[in-house]
Amino acid sequence: MSLQGNLLVAQSGGPTPVINASLAGVLSEALNHEDTIPEIYGGLNGIHGILKEDLVDLASESQLTVRALRHTPGAALGTCRYKVKKQSDFDRILQVFEAHNIRYFHYIGGNDSQDTAAKIDAAAKEKGYDLRVIGVPKTIDNDLPVTDHCPGYGSVAKYIATTVREMSLDNEAMGQNDFVSILEVMGRNAGWLAASSVLARRKDRANNDAPHIVLLPEAPFNADAFVNRVLEVLKSNAHCFVVVSEGVQDEAGNYLGVDASSTDAFGHAVLGGAGEYLRTLVEQRIDGVKARSAKLGIAQRAASHLASLTDVDEAFLCGQAAVKAALAGESGKMVVLARIEGKDHYAVKTALAPLGDIANGVKAFPANWIGSDRMSIEIPFIKYAAPLIQGEIVLPFDNGLPRYAQLASARVKRTLEPFAG
Repeated sequence: MSLQGNLLVAQSGGPTPVINASLAGVLSEALNHEDTIPEIYGGLNGIHGILKEDLVDLASESQLTVRALRHTPGAALGTCRYKVKKQSDFDRILQVFEAHNIRYFHYIGGNDSQDTAAKIDAAAKEKGYDLRVIGVPKTIDNDLPVTDHCPGYGSVAKYIATTVREMSLDNEAMGQNDFVSILEVMGRNAGWLAASSVLARRKDRANNDAPHIVLLPEAPFNADAFVNRVLEVLKSNAHCFVVVSEGVQDEAGNYLGVDASSTDAFGHAVLGGAGEYLRTLVEQRIDGVKARSAKLGIAQRAASHLASLTDVDEAFLCGQAAVKAALAGESGKMVVLARIEGKDHYAVKTALAPLGDIANGVKAFPANWIGSDRMSIEIPFIKYAAPLIQGEIVLPFDNGLPRYAQLASARVKRTLEPFAG
């Protein structure tokens, strides 16, 4: 069911350590089908670049560059958080597709991005334009429905766990039963990233090792219970290490330390005050205790030097699978990862799920993996997450620093009038 025409791939949302590995997977697989896919284009800055007909020729990139994408952070094509709302936007997108004979479209992104992909697929069908749309999953938050896990999560989980282990050794050396260290990590609606911090615990100290408290969006925050738990930890530990998701809310549904009136382009509250809120709470409520808060911010999603090899390989696999699915006639779907049951070792396979089942959905952290105290993580999560952080990539270095890919980004000639949106 092959369709003759060009392929367009774009990236959207916050980058991950492996988003470019998925791009490399799309590009590598598409290059194997030059009889069916004569040209391979990239949309600069996601859907926003497509609207502006801002395309680059990916087929002209060197194989060295394509291979280097597997270990390069950021989004090589650029990204955006542009929300397509107007019918005129969809009309313009299809005009760009027609002008460049785009018959295969792959959007590498998360919840909102897959919603955009679903709407483009629907718009093409309504117009009778033959187009294959297959989404490629991407999010460090690990909150896309249907898929067992998301490319990007394993690498950030590895980075967070490593950071917690390193910071806890520092804190343990400095603390005298009077120090609270708070680390704020990403995670708006789901606590998968905060939970990954428990992978830092050493087996010989699993019951008494950092992190001592883990706060997730799925577990409403109670200040009294939190303070009591901090005091309990400090009785037997030189320090108390707290990991908090940026999206934690109190029992009234208010984000910790956030101005609810501040929102992004998609109407989401701008988060990032939970750690400081907890620091202030500790110092106000517990005499003689010092508290410090740190925020990993974008460092956690840009740390390709500590990427999980498992994650890199799976991200590349998802990109390949998207092209194969489109060539086989599939459309309106996203590639998902399914864990193969019954194996004595970890293994996954790719499958497809309708974009409508993915778009704007959120996969919450399982309630039965949260301790009864709402501040701890149960062992089944460790069994789930540990395989995802395995393996290390080998980075090329130049003058002591990692060497990353840089696309040549040869521009494709525009044929339409400038975008007026």
